[in-house]
Amino acid sequence: MDVTNKSYQKGFLLLGFSDQPQLERALFVIILIFYILNLLGNAAIILVSYLDPKLHTPMYFFLSNLSCVDICFTTSVAPQLLVTMNKKDKAMSYGGCVAQLYVAMGLGSSECILLAVMAYDRYAAVCRPLHYTTIMNPQLCASLAGVAWLSGLVTSLIQCSLTVQLPLCGHRKLDHIFCEVPVLIKLACVDTTFNEAELFVASVVFLIVPVSLILVSYGFITRAVLRIKSAAGRRKAFGTCSSHLVVVIVFYGTIIFMYLQPAKSSSKNQGKFVSLFYTIVTPLLNPIIYTLRNKDVKGALKSMVIGNALASEKF
Repeated sequence: MDVTNKSYQKGFLLLGFSDQPQLERALFVIILIFYILNLLGNAAIILVSYLDPKLHTPMYFFLSNLSCVDICFTTSVAPQLLVTMNKKDKAMSYGGCVAQLYVAMGLGSSECILLAVMAYDRYAAVCRPLHYTTIMNPQLCASLAGVAWLSGLVTSLIQCSLTVQLPLCGHRKLDHIFCEVPVLIKLACVDTTFNEAELFVASVVFLIVPVSLILVSYGFITRAVLRIKSAAGRRKAFGTCSSHLVVVIVFYGTIIFMYLQPAKSSSKNQGKFVSLFYTIVTPLLNPIIYTLRNKDVKGALKSMVIGNALASEKF
């Protein structure tokens, strides 16, 4: 029993890129910069969407929720990763690892559903423009956002609770960048067939099903856009939807690679970089795409900055 409980008593060693010191130092700087930009960019989207009445629409309501998820998701991983990378002792407490496991799984799952909800919103806006405000009423928007958050919470409680019950037989070395379900399943010293099957089912529900719905939505959107006679109208519709599609492809592509590969797969470094991508890089795409390529958000930001500058001058 003592051997089995060593992981609980001593915690884990989060190896990350410790075997490549130069790469680790470079990644530390990159992750720190990306994390700061992520916080600033997503916080700006939330603030602007709340303060500007013109942006009180379903699209920006869901975008604000996505920004909130991205801030929390990255924060559940980046600070601990930066601390671990900056010290020789790569130890992480068992409680800290479990907390990170639950939070990251819940937020990642919520984002999967939220991106599908945003695709439905774009479908309603492009394919049913005359009925858009009726379809995407405030009650439905709040319900859809609530379902996204709640579904993440439920799957996290189920999946992570099953994972933390696996005996690790004293294994403490996590050859990864943070505590994640597939990594802990690999660390278990018993048959994990049930956990792998359960993870596969959850991955299908939260990855394959939303991606399929998104692709169907964009199939209808493409057909509707091609019917628009105005070239400017087609460009605007494609511009709005293509930005969302970029986030979808990058996020789902990387996370599908991680969660739908066999649990005993040996692609260690690939898994680390893929996890870095969907926890650190992808959340930054949201503010970049929706601010640099979106006239409404850029206009709202300029108005807010100019308004603050004029107000400060008066005082």
